[in-house]
Amino acid sequence: MTDPRIRVLVVEDDPVAADAHALYVNRVAGFVTVAKAHTAAEARRALDRAPVDLILLDLHLPDGHGLALARSLRAAGHHADVIAVTSARDLAVVREGVSLGVVQYVLKPFTFATLRDRLARYAEYRTSSGEATGQDEVDRALANLRSPAPAALPKGLSAPTLERVTQALRESAPDGMTATSAAGSVGISRITARRYLEHLVDAGLAERSPQYGQVGRPELIYTWK
Repeated sequence: MTDPRIRVLVVEDDPVAADAHALYVNRVAGFVTVAKAHTAAEARRALDRAPVDLILLDLHLPDGHGLALARSLRAAGHHADVIAVTSARDLAVVREGVSLGVVQYVLKPFTFATLRDRLARYAEYRTSSGEATGQDEVDRALANLRSPAPAALPKGLSAPTLERVTQALRESAPDGMTATSAAGSVGISRITARRYLEHLVDAGLAERSPQYGQVGRPELIYTWK
């Protein structure tokens, strides 16, 4: 019997992030991760081994840009849709991706709720069938795919501040940073900085570890995965 679920290939160079993305996909009804790849070459081999409906594609791979991979897949006759996962915000890249079958972009860092929303809307778009009664119906189908509702952050957190904390943490690699140093870098209180850092840990994008060697309680060090 044919599996009716949408088959997803996760392409992500970071093994920890790849595992997290695959887990996210498998938690969404109607989707299943069929393979994971950490390089463009591995992605091509995975596509040759098994059919794939959707590629969750990191754009920064160790052996090439994700859009170059998408372009080569189209040339080779692979027609899987692509959801790009990236921290890049270059709109020129976005425009190029649209021409290569990138149906959506998900900016890092993202939560399970964000990806779940994108996948649900993609599934609705994919299962649309029949003949449209007019322009409005066509517009609605495309709007469902292109205009997902923003995923809600935990109460008290804002997307702009999360982006600034994320950027500060990424730039602190590989040593990481404390809530105190994050607060100073971003211009918020230490308590607020810690809430954002803990959110990144909960989302699987950061790690925390105690820093010993000082008097009193050890301070936590946060590092980007």
